Amino acid sequence: MLNNNIKSMKLYNFIDRVYNELKELGKETKGELSVNELSSFDQLHYHGTEAIDFAIEKFKIEHNFKVLEIGSGLGGPARYLAKKTGARVTAVELQQDHNDAAVYLTKRCCLDSNVEHICGDFLNLEFPKNHFNIVVSWLALYHIPNRKKLLQKCINLLKPNGYFFGEDFACYKPFSENEKLELSKDFFANYLVSFHQYKTDLSEAGFSNILIEDMTKSWSIFTKERYKSYQDNIKRHTRVHNKVIVQNMLYFYEFAMRYLDGGKLGGIRVFAKK
Repeated sequence: MLNNNIKSMKLYNFIDRVYNELKELGKETKGELSVNELSSFDQLHYHGTEAIDFAIEKFKIEHNFKVLEIGSGLGGPARYLAKKTGARVTAVELQQDHNDAAVYLTKRCCLDSNVEHICGDFLNLEFPKNHFNIVVSWLALYHIPNRKKLLQKCINLLKPNGYFFGEDFACYKPFSENEKLELSKDFFANYLVSFHQYKTDLSEAGFSNILIEDMTKSWSIFTKERYKSYQDNIKRHTRVHNKVIVQNMLYFYEFAMRYLDGGKLGGIRVFAKK
């Protein structure tokens, strides 16, 4: 299932979408931006800022927290978390264009003193041990094939009694070879295992108090609503972007909707303690 080309996932194409939306706001190159102005397009996971609020409330994240986010995308979750709590967030993103856009947006939101963006492969980056209160990730961990190294690195970087929190994909049933290829290409899926195996991985890495919540039904509903909303506003999206970008997004939204409703792919929310 291993795929080395993250840009095969259509959600990660056309970074121009970001700058087109800024132009639509009348703030293409000038003017301070607010986190709320960006939330309709800088959250690349399900349920947008509601998902960030859940983590903030669940773990009581405050201004004195040091947060590490893996797979930070356009920086939406990091900015929202920092703005709402005052916490210091280290946001790690593999893709250079997404990281560059994230840095730009964070500066224009005047949050660069709270959010540090780092571009690179998380597994190859160095951070101080026992440094972070919590490691978080929203729909990015399934991109990383070496789960053992990923989780060992996370537990080493957490302070004693620190937390690991992730929203990710898992599976109910094995995929066919064609499905594996399709998921590898269109979801950049490099690690999809059962809910049980996901929990086992965390336990073997040394985590305790592991809780798993099945998000499949909720995410399936979300993807259907997202697809319909995008279609309902297709004239607006075509005007702001172009037909190629619109068709790209519709393809990706339909793909996510189909797989989350197909009975094999599942959504998972995970909590664990060092």
